[in-house]
Amino acid sequence: MSNAFHSRPHFMRRTFVLMAGAALAATVPFAAYANTVGITVRTPGATAGPASTFAEITTDAACAGGLVSGGGISQTIGTGTSSNGNKVNGTSPSPDGSTEYLGSTGVVGTDVTHWLGIGGSGGAVNGDFSSTPYAMCFTSNLIDHTQVVMNKLAGPTSSGTVGLVTATCPAGTRLLGGGARITPASVGSLKPIASFPTFNDSAHGYGQKAAAGGETDPDSWTAVGWNGGGGNSNNTTYAYAVCSGDNIDVSGATVTVRHASVSGPTSATTGQKATAGCGEGDGKLVSGGAAISGGSLTTTAFTGPGSVGDHLNGSFPSTSGGSPVGDGTTTAAYWTADTHTGGGSSPSTYTDAWALCADDGV
Repeated sequence: MSNAFHSRPHFMRRTFVLMAGAALAATVPFAAYANTVGITVRTPGATAGPASTFAEITTDAACAGGLVSGGGISQTIGTGTSSNGNKVNGTSPSPDGSTEYLGSTGVVGTDVTHWLGIGGSGGAVNGDFSSTPYAMCFTSNLIDHTQVVMNKLAGPTSSGTVGLVTATCPAGTRLLGGGARITPASVGSLKPIASFPTFNDSAHGYGQKAAAGGETDPDSWTAVGWNGGGGNSNNTTYAYAVCSGDNIDVSGATVTVRHASVSGPTSATTGQKATAGCGEGDGKLVSGGAAISGGSLTTTAFTGPGSVGDHLNGSFPSTSGGSPVGDGTTTAAYWTADTHTGGGSSPSTYTDAWALCADDGV
């Protein structure tokens, strides 16, 4: 995690000139500075399942107050080789806790208050499987409306290939978070293996390279689908960007990216975690992302991990030690990625986490 901190003056000064025979300059305090961004994490706890192979369950975390700026999912997978069968199928916004944005692309929703955690299964299941969703419930005196942008890609259809798609916020808005989804659940080897902030510019390969730690104001969110088995012409990967609403002057608001990357998992049927956190002066944690890949995600175009069975088991707000936070938490400052291999070894594989930290400049 980068040690470079974004900072902002804690007060502003205005200079007045008084004329009384001679010019006198006096500097007086003008206004106290305060970041009004607030976050409350909401989670209903775990839902068991899936209980059958090549299936999925949908869980919902809802904001009683505020709007979702992002969200996450954490899974319990059990032990032994059957643990390889549990995977994340989606972490995505919803207008009502069940409906998904899977149709036409573009701006698909406004002022959304629900976040879905979708858990899937491959060719093995056990009774320990469960998924827990998390909603990041956002308030701000400045950003009082949000919008969701969705983009989608047909694929990936071939074994061992990625399908990368990027959703970009409208001009003049701020990215607050994002998510990823794949369909259909019946393809047990299909899963999203990356969901991260990025920029729609040439330096970032128009979404193929992730935002690096210390970069500010990313404008896009990338999702990466990974197909570990046979092809399917109906495979689809979806990316979601949660952005500030239209007609809000966000010129004084800053979203800072923090990033962590660790080696692994590389052995069969093992897991790995990476945790990134907001630093002093960054503002409040509003969302985060996760990936399992071939590494170097902020400097090179995305490459797949070392094994076709690799998958995500979590992307969630956490403690500094990587444990999920509880319902009602208002001080979360870290985001954790939880990854897992399949039944084969996975050389040259890395786990990455991103934390997005917001200061509304109010």
